[in-house]
Amino acid sequence: MPEEIQALLEALEARSQEISSGVVIHRGRLEGKEVVLARSGVGKVNAAAVAQLLASAGPRALIFTGVAGAVDPSLSTGDLVVGVEALQHDVDVTALGYELGRVPGEALVWKAAPDLVEIALEAAARLAADSEEFGEVQILRGRVASGDQFVADTARTTHLREVFAATCVEMEGAAVAQVCNRAGVPFVIIRSISDSADGEAQMSFREFTELAAGRAKALVRAMLRRL
Repeated sequence: MPEEIQALLEALEARSQEISSGVVIHRGRLEGKEVVLARSGVGKVNAAAVAQLLASAGPRALIFTGVAGAVDPSLSTGDLVVGVEALQHDVDVTALGYELGRVPGEALVWKAAPDLVEIALEAAARLAADSEEFGEVQILRGRVASGDQFVADTARTTHLREVFAATCVEMEGAAVAQVCNRAGVPFVIIRSISDSADGEAQMSFREFTELAAGRAKALVRAMLRRL
């Protein structure tokens, strides 16, 4: 969403812009690193299209960030999830004998690059300890469940936790993970919790998206300083 990319755009130095396949691509320097920055849009198709476009440029790594709904009951608004792996919770080919969530011919989950996960966790821990602006925040490594649904139902959230062992739920990460896996691009997914994926999710999402996106932005910049 625009709110999730704006803070990073404002910090981008020597900034240039181009349009490729209908996607606005921003180039520049951030924390002394050459970066390419793009907004995925909402949903798995949009995210996969932009991820493929970026992967074709041969990046050293892809960091995907934004907000998500909590599935792990210990998570609160503003907490961070570093995605160790991701899956698509809305894929159902069980009629042909596949387990729920598995894309035929693919793995059930796509795993993030371990070194990027560790860099993200270290950067988040340092921010939480040193930055008053960052505030008190819980940082979890976990599984990201993606689907073309905005989950705002307690029963659905319980299903995601019990069936998929999900930590958080969103609408794009696993599509990015699948593309990166195929392209051989190391990736990590970072999600800041904006809501509890329950009956109050719509109100919480609108109220806390800016806070959550700000924390995700801070973590991305802290990661870049360590790369």
